[in-house]
Amino acid sequence: MRVKVAVLVSGGGTNLQALLDANLRHGEIAFVLSNRKAAYALERARARGVETAVLSNVMEPDPVRRDEKLLEMLRARGIRVVALAGYLGILGEKTVSAYENRIVNIHPALIPSFCGKGYYGLRVHEAALARGVKVTGATAHLVNLGVDEGPILLQKAVDVLPGDTPETLQKRVMEQAEWKLLPAAVDMVCQWAEEEETL
Repeated sequence: MRVKVAVLVSGGGTNLQALLDANLRHGEIAFVLSNRKAAYALERARARGVETAVLSNVMEPDPVRRDEKLLEMLRARGIRVVALAGYLGILGEKTVSAYENRIVNIHPALIPSFCGKGYYGLRVHEAALARGVKVTGATAHLVNLGVDEGPILLQKAVDVLPGDTPETLQKRVMEQAEWKLLPAAVDMVCQWAEEEETL
């Protein structure tokens, strides 16, 4: 039986779509949770028959209680691996601790460049263009309590082209790197979880 994966999302869900479309060998997308009720990613999940839920700051303003609630939701569904796919919420200590080395994030730059607090979405690509780099890319990494500080799993470089805007660069990084790395990294962590179970 394949490892159950939960995907946490905040927006349109293109990275979620990459996971849904991937032929994961060791994992299955079993649950999608958003911190935004209007996230289009929830529609993508429902279209594939995947269970969805919303847990927002409005619904649960206390971050400690929100963290506990998230952990309860994941455990109740037998989730073994968590993927952050454009999730703009901050995971609490209990969830990160319970899923140590089982939470995968995709970051749209080559860590340690353009990462950490405040670097998300288009901001990352704006910073890369402002610095004048010739190569950028994406990084799949494990999540710890720091921001973009967990161990790196996979990276892929993407060329910055003359005339790039943050939007064109974002699209190229997603297509050439993020949509390939995230499924590969999630499957890798699912395989570890499988192997641990058989020990």
